[in-house]
Amino acid sequence: MNNLEPAVQSFVLHFGEMGSRWGINRTVGQIYAVLYLSDEPLNAEQLSERLEISRSNVSMSLKELQSWRLVQLQHLPGDRRDYFSTPNDILDIALTLLEERRKRELDPTLTLLRQTLMEPATSKTEKHAHERMQDMCDLMEQVSDWASDLQRLSRSDLELLLKFGNKVPRLLEMKDKIAVLGKKKR
Repeated sequence: MNNLEPAVQSFVLHFGEMGSRWGINRTVGQIYAVLYLSDEPLNAEQLSERLEISRSNVSMSLKELQSWRLVQLQHLPGDRRDYFSTPNDILDIALTLLEERRKRELDPTLTLLRQTLMEPATSKTEKHAHERMQDMCDLMEQVSDWASDLQRLSRSDLELLLKFGNKVPRLLEMKDKIAVLGKKKR
C-alpha cells in the first residue's frame, strides 16, 4: 500500500478498520475506500496492485460490494476487463447503505418477531417474552418505516432534514414550552 499517497493511505487503512466494525471484511472496506477516492474507474488488477493484495481477494471483495450495490460495474471502450467505481453522490451511497442494512438486518428480524408473536403465549414466561418481543417489534417497525420514509423524500427535503440535525431537540423543547403556555391560558 506504499504506492498510495499518504492521505489516501491513511483514509484507506482507517476505512478498512471501520469496515471490520461495520460487519464487513477489512479488505472490502479498503477496496471501497480506494474506489471512492479514485477519480477514474479501476479494474481488479489495479486494485490488487494498489492495495498489495491477491487478485482473488479483490474479486471476492468486489462481489461483496456489488451485492451491497455500492459499486458500479463499467466497461471501457477497447478493454475487455471489468472496471469499478462508486456513485459520486455521498447521499446516494448513504441511502443505499440504509436500504441494504434494513433489508439484511431489520427485515429478517421483523419477520421472525411477527411470526413468533402470532403464536399464543402459553406460560407466564412466554407471556413476558412476548411482551418484550412486542416492544422490540414495535420499535423496529418504527425504524423500518422511518427508513422507508427517508428513501421516499426528495433530495432537497432530505438535505433540509439533515441540516436540521442538531436543531431537532430545540424544536421539540419549543413544542413542549408551547404546550405548557397553552395549558396556562386555559
